[in-house]
Amino acid sequence: MASAEKDPISGIYTTGHEWDGIKELNTPMPRWWVYVFWACIIWSIGYWVVYPTWPTTTGFTPGIWHYSSREELEKELVNQKAARSQWLSKIDAASVEEIENDKALRNYALAGGRIAFGENCAACHGTGGVGTPGAYPNLADDVWLWGGTLADIQQTITHGVRNDDPDSRNSVMPSFGEDGLLTAEQIKQVADYVASVSHKTPAAGSPGEAIFAENCVVCHGEGAVGNKDVGAPPLNTLVRTFTKPTSEGVAGQVTKPKMGSMPSWGRRLDKATIKELAIYVHSLGGGQ
Repeated sequence: MASAEKDPISGIYTTGHEWDGIKELNTPMPRWWVYVFWACIIWSIGYWVVYPTWPTTTGFTPGIWHYSSREELEKELVNQKAARSQWLSKIDAASVEEIENDKALRNYALAGGRIAFGENCAACHGTGGVGTPGAYPNLADDVWLWGGTLADIQQTITHGVRNDDPDSRNSVMPSFGEDGLLTAEQIKQVADYVASVSHKTPAAGSPGEAIFAENCVVCHGEGAVGNKDVGAPPLNTLVRTFTKPTSEGVAGQVTKPKMGSMPSWGRRLDKATIKELAIYVHSLGGGQ
């Protein structure tokens, strides 16, 4: 280490440190920076004293102000609930049809339903109810498995589908292939027929049409228009939840059908929120 000396160019003494001929000037920090530095230290000490700060074996130091962000949130939620109570009480007392016909109440229900949908339903049905191909139905089209009226949607949300709720929507499609109800050739024939119906070119008089009439019409109806009473989807459209409207896709579903389940939201959400959801979902697909 070299000894400290005065730099001939800047006139500032060096620290005595030198690296590869480069000498370090002994330049002090600006006074304002030093003041700010000490002010921050003093501020931090005050912060430690006033607010909850240090963890302990049984909790944390509460601080002399005993501030809690959790308590602040709870107070805010109580205030918001009080502000919303006048609207929620009206929604709670009205039917979904009455809410739909009251412009101000409908707008409020739509806003609340959009939020509730994002918190509870979007994980499966996607943002805006677009569904998840191969898993969850699209709620933004005009195809409704269990009915698209306000009352139908409210019932479905409240009690769900294929769960242990006594009023749950329930139906089961037979495993025509796995249970040996149809041969592989018969499944191919009926799949070809259903695919033709989906594409609006029904193969009238084909072997598949006869198989469909004998095994499928009871649920899916004449002309494959579907049956909302049992949740049997229409097959005369290209809309599908679990498969594609192709012969191969239909054959897979006929052989070993996939069937979804939906929670009973009446056990988790209050009646006003369910009504808001029904109004919102009804608006997505231009309900019936």
